[in-house]
Amino acid sequence: MHMPPAVHQLFAQIPQLYLVGGAARDLLLGRTPKDYDWLAPDPQQAATRCAGEDGAAFVLDGERGYWRAVVGGVQHDFTPLPSGEALLAELSRRDYTVNALALNARGQVTDPTGGLRDLRRRQLRMVSLSNLRDDPLRLLRGVRLSATLSFALEARTRAAITQLAREHLPLPAAERIGAELNQLLTLPNAALGVEQLHKLELLPLYIPELTEGDGLVQGGYHHLDVLQHNLEVLHQLITRQPQATLALRWAALLHDVAKPRCYSVDEAGRVHFYGHAEQGAHLTTQILERLKQSRDLTERAAQLVKYHMLPLPQNEREARHFVHRRRLLLPDLLWLFLADREAARGPASTPASRYAYMLGFERVLAALEDQPTAPAPLLSGYDIMALLNLTPGPQVGAVTRALAEAQALEQVQTPEQAQAFVRRWAELSGKPG
Repeated sequence: MHMPPAVHQLFAQIPQLYLVGGAARDLLLGRTPKDYDWLAPDPQQAATRCAGEDGAAFVLDGERGYWRAVVGGVQHDFTPLPSGEALLAELSRRDYTVNALALNARGQVTDPTGGLRDLRRRQLRMVSLSNLRDDPLRLLRGVRLSATLSFALEARTRAAITQLAREHLPLPAAERIGAELNQLLTLPNAALGVEQLHKLELLPLYIPELTEGDGLVQGGYHHLDVLQHNLEVLHQLITRQPQATLALRWAALLHDVAKPRCYSVDEAGRVHFYGHAEQGAHLTTQILERLKQSRDLTERAAQLVKYHMLPLPQNEREARHFVHRRRLLLPDLLWLFLADREAARGPASTPASRYAYMLGFERVLAALEDQPTAPAPLLSGYDIMALLNLTPGPQVGAVTRALAEAQALEQVQTPEQAQAFVRRWAELSGKPG
């Protein structure tokens, strides 16, 4: 077992320390922990020594003696060390056996619940049903850990999670749920993780809107129901763009979330989902705000959902127009387009339709490459106000946007052409000038 230098050094300074929980588990698996939990005879002393000259140490809970050190962006938490049987009892209160481990300076492992055996078997097993019930977030964390470690959930643990999901336990704080879901979505197998939440009946607790699509057949271009299509789009996105941002991953998962509420059938028996993109953007905002996601993430994910049904351009001019209007969402919007398309393999999805789609996709990429950033304005707002004898207001904004679009489409390329465009725009719009 290889210990990072900082861990080895701290053990050398304070041999009585125990490394516990996920950090001990990860070291035993040959993984580098993201943060560390320690049991220390003197948490303040341990935190101070850990911080050294380059880090910072501070108290978390003076009454209980909890301290934290941050060194090089890595977090080390120190809590008082129980003695004897109290250590075994403390470990036995944990959620899963692979987290109920304590590692000492000699590399010896305290393992009261059989966690080492479960590490070898690559399975995630609960310590007890009551431990899971004590903190319902442990149900969600179990799925996230299973996906993170690629461990199978042991059969009794799966049954217990489903049982507790049906008990309608009080939900954890929204921030905690959102943080766990974010960690899940950043994984390469995020779609399988969300599918696991669905199978264990946890998904309705956190994102009930998604489960409305379970079993809702779409037809046409689609071979999957709405829920499974959302999951497949997330899978296709991560497969093609492993570096996809969290906002884009949320947009992929939620892009068709409003389809069940927009379902209709016409006289010919054809299924329609009119307005589902716009309604989906609204639902995406509600879901992510409920999960206490950041404003920037929420707004970007909602915008991606809103525009995921835009038609791709049929020619070069349309491609330049597309890039100008949706530049701030690119290239994420294109990745969402592609994932959505590749997740649809129904009878209407023919080789010819897929080829036409790829041509439109390539037109946008070419236009974006040709004009990766918006061109510098040919006229400022002050220039426009002077030219049309306007005061600041909506009229100035309208002509500025019109001129920017004309410039992006290369309809105007010089200040003189821009002035002529502004005058013409004012004449046609009935504005003074």
